[in-house]
Amino acid sequence: MSCSDWKDPSQYVRWATPIANDSHDNWFARMDVCESDVLLFQMRIVCLVLAACACACLADPAINQIRQVSNRPGRFLSLPNPQKCSNRPKQFFYKGHNYFFTDHVPELAGRKFDWLDGRNICREYCMDLVSMETQEENNMIFRLIQQNDVPYIWTSGRLCDFKGCEGRPDLEPKNIFGWFWSANREKIQPTNRTPAGWGYNPWSQTGHKKQRQPDNAEFDINGTSESCLSILNNVYNDGIAWHDVACYHEKPVVCEDSDELLNYVASTNSGIRL
Repeated sequence: MSCSDWKDPSQYVRWATPIANDSHDNWFARMDVCESDVLLFQMRIVCLVLAACACACLADPAINQIRQVSNRPGRFLSLPNPQKCSNRPKQFFYKGHNYFFTDHVPELAGRKFDWLDGRNICREYCMDLVSMETQEENNMIFRLIQQNDVPYIWTSGRLCDFKGCEGRPDLEPKNIFGWFWSANREKIQPTNRTPAGWGYNPWSQTGHKKQRQPDNAEFDINGTSESCLSILNNVYNDGIAWHDVACYHEKPVVCEDSDELLNYVASTNSGIRL
């Protein structure tokens, strides 16, 4: 896909949110550039930030306290780590992509992540949160959850409710037409019907409000939008199904190979084995 082909405002550069609530009033700066350009841009920004931090460390003995306060807003997507990419866990394989579940990786087992941190854990390995574009792939992830009694996981599914999504008739109403896979920028099929080529609708028919998903239930409770897509395991006596969930909640994740990140690392690290 060339830069000129790109339409959806999902090329994330920055996540700027209040410290205590990563899913409320969030926005992503949009840049009409390809993934490699975004990564190079981020690399330059990271270098500038590191230099600034080094100066601040020399001048301010309370730098640790400052980090604790300032490390949440303005979070960036992580750059891939070539060494981690080369040695990434490859627990199962489907149609050209490797996958791993964080609870099955010793250094990640037992840890939970909010949605963005989950993406960043995966991205360090040249992967991203899992995207289930087909029923076969979805069934594979459902089996993983069932066989390992996993209560929930994050996926790369995201609601296009941030800066750049305004004035898009094709995304309205958003709860039906506004969902997409952030890992590959593909739109998710309308939520109110069985996806084409599927034998069932993966969205749950119930939830906190006893309504079919997505229902944005938490917004009615505390004003937090349920903008991220999670798979829940029978939380509402509904079996294993998709639910919209506020992005600040913490869950284990399934990571899936990212062709863009793998290609980027391969092109910038001659001879690397991926």
